[in-house]
Amino acid sequence: MNAILHTIAELNQIQISEITPLSGGSINSVYLLKSNTKKYVLKVNDASKFPNMFETEARGLQILKESKSFQTPEVKTQNEFENTSYLLMEYIPSGNKTSNFNELFAENLSKIHHSTQDYFGLSHHNYIGSLPQYNSKEKSASEFYINQRLKPQLKLASQKGYTFNQLEKVFKNISDIIPNEPSSLIHGDLWNGNYLISTKGEPCLIDPAISYSIREMDIAMMHLFGGFSDEIFNLYHEQFPLTENWQDRISLWQLYYLLVHLNLFGSGYFSQVNSIMKQYS
Repeated sequence: MNAILHTIAELNQIQISEITPLSGGSINSVYLLKSNTKKYVLKVNDASKFPNMFETEARGLQILKESKSFQTPEVKTQNEFENTSYLLMEYIPSGNKTSNFNELFAENLSKIHHSTQDYFGLSHHNYIGSLPQYNSKEKSASEFYINQRLKPQLKLASQKGYTFNQLEKVFKNISDIIPNEPSSLIHGDLWNGNYLISTKGEPCLIDPAISYSIREMDIAMMHLFGGFSDEIFNLYHEQFPLTENWQDRISLWQLYYLLVHLNLFGSGYFSQVNSIMKQYS
């Protein structure tokens, strides 16, 4: 692997002085590349296992950047070398939160969510973790959530041996309560491990799973594993008020993310998934 990393650096005119492994989860290997003048983050994985993963990540970062909200890492390039996919990005040094960090987070999230299209979906499919995430365009929020989010994950769960009852009733009940509002650009995987704090103390987003979707999905994911101040949600609601009874729908949107975790990590998430399914059956 060390030889491949050096070759990738040479292909991109980077003279490496040091390579340091970074935490990258179970999908990608991540490295800090140091040259005499700059630092870069290099993510690599098996191109045959995860086709176009880094291409879609780069496109997602660019679309987030165009929303003129959060800072995101600048992508230098993404390519393949000997069946190794790689994504080369700027390194963002870490700092400490400023006193107005929560205000900045809420303001930037509101800016992202004000980006919209006349459809739900995206021009391309992407990934959620290591799983494909489907983004075929739909006319309504309920059609998008059921067809492009829930059904693919439920099908995969079924293939893994998990059984759920009264799915059509669940889909009907869900469609009746999903708000009828325009699509919003969302990060799509907004847990507390997918933002950094810059040396200026400002939040920076990484690892997007974007789509033009339902903005409450980002809010629900932020609640799922914690790590976000209540002040962020209160400030966000002041700037871009959520539809009435949004708190009651948090578990509905978390259903998708819990199905993803069920399919990735196994039965430990089944009881949570099943409990939410029963709420709507």
